[in-house]
Amino acid sequence: MGELFYGWPLFGCEGRPDTFDFLGFTHRCDKTRSHGWYTIRRKSIAKRMRASLAKVKELLRRRRHWDFGSIGRWLSRVIQGWYNYHAIPGNMIRLQQFQEEIVKAWLAQLRRRSQRHRWTWDRMQRMVRRVLPTPKILHPYPDKRFRDRLKAGAV
Repeated sequence: MGELFYGWPLFGCEGRPDTFDFLGFTHRCDKTRSHGWYTIRRKSIAKRMRASLAKVKELLRRRRHWDFGSIGRWLSRVIQGWYNYHAIPGNMIRLQQFQEEIVKAWLAQLRRRSQRHRWTWDRMQRMVRRVLPTPKILHPYPDKRFRDRLKAGAV
């Protein structure tokens, strides 16, 4: 009998499927912890995440002298937009990395605004908790989404 994939046997398949990039995610085959079944794990492509961060850093550099509230509102929209697409199950580490890198870049720009910066990491973390959205998974697992569509008669 073939190997298991989402709990179903794969007939005629030998070994794991290859890893591939599609729609902004790296899709790779993995095994579940509980049953040892094959499943698909998805995470944001690192190269695209770096490109997005570089663009945000450049825009932060241009907006360095905006007031704190305006930059916070702008960054909040940028981060929430990224979360709206990338907040899938299994991608929490990338969401946290994205926010942490943006906060580091914002802190660096705030510190460059004067020769006597007073922005410590602790102060910045307190401000970030108030201003920026927290990373959380927004999309359901694919099997739940498909089950709901079948139940509603959409397919």
